[in-house]
Amino acid sequence: MIYRALADLVLVVHLVFVLFVVLGGVLVLKWTRVAWLHVPAAVWGVLIEYSGWICPLTPLENSLRERGGGAGYSGGFIEHYIQPVLYPAGLTRGTQIVLGSLALLVNLTAYGVVVARRGRFRP
Repeated sequence: MIYRALADLVLVVHLVFVLFVVLGGVLVLKWTRVAWLHVPAAVWGVLIEYSGWICPLTPLENSLRERGGGAGYSGGFIEHYIQPVLYPAGLTRGTQIVLGSLALLVNLTAYGVVVARRGRFRP
C-alpha cells in the first residue's frame, strides 16, 4: 500500500513538474525570481523531449508500482499519461519534437515579455 501511495505521489510531482516546465515562464512574468528554478527545469524538459530520453521519475514510479503489486508501464510519462489524452496514436519522435518546441516557444515568449518590461533580465 505504501509503495502505491508513493508511486501516486511521484506521478503528481511529475505532472506538476511538466506543467512548471511548460507554463513556468508565465509565473516569471509575475515573480521574476522563479526564473532561477524555472530555467533549469525548462532546459531539462526540452532536452528530455528533444533527445527522446525518459525522465528519471518514470522508472522511479514504475519501480514503486511494481513493489506495490501493480504493473509498471513502458515508455515515458508523457507517452503514458498525457499522450492518450492529446493524441489517439502512440508517441512518435515528431510528436516529442513538437511538444519540446511548444514548451520552448511558450517560455521564450514569456521571458521575452519579462526582458521587454524590465529593459534587461534581473531575476
